[in-house]
Amino acid sequence: MADSSFDVVSKLDRQEVDNAVNQAAKEVAQRYDFRGVDASVRLAGDAIELEANSSERVMAILDVLETKLIRRGVSLKALDLEDREPKASGKLYRLVAPLREGIAQDTAKKITKLIRDQGPKSVKAQIQGDEVRVSSKSRDDLQAVIALLKGEAGAGIDAALQFANYR
Repeated sequence: MADSSFDVVSKLDRQEVDNAVNQAAKEVAQRYDFRGVDASVRLAGDAIELEANSSERVMAILDVLETKLIRRGVSLKALDLEDREPKASGKLYRLVAPLREGIAQDTAKKITKLIRDQGPKSVKAQIQGDEVRVSSKSRDDLQAVIALLKGEAGAGIDAALQFANYR
């Protein structure tokens, strides 16, 4: 019997991100506490830009955006927020949150190490570009690896993981 395999990937549904940003922008435009403060949220290429006249309001806009992203099924790990501090830009405060897609090399190494250390012994994991291919003769072992990556052990992985091409 041939090996079964699946790919561990980190992809974004751009349409859902766009919908979440539009919903957040609509809520910010309608909410009373954001009236007259130049508050805005918009999708600019591969980043989401948040602006307001104070850093607290920018953080409130970020909270609204995160709520909309969760509701739409987009993982918050897709937002690359190393420094969560809004920067002053003229009279406005601005926070730029780049969108992360694909698995970074160091994260892929963490995933393969986790599979080697805690996964079933018959499973092989190899890095292929920005994804990780996991293969084994036993489909049950592959299911165990998916459960491992979704569970407690996968919590230390800083990427929104999906599992594709299961065959």
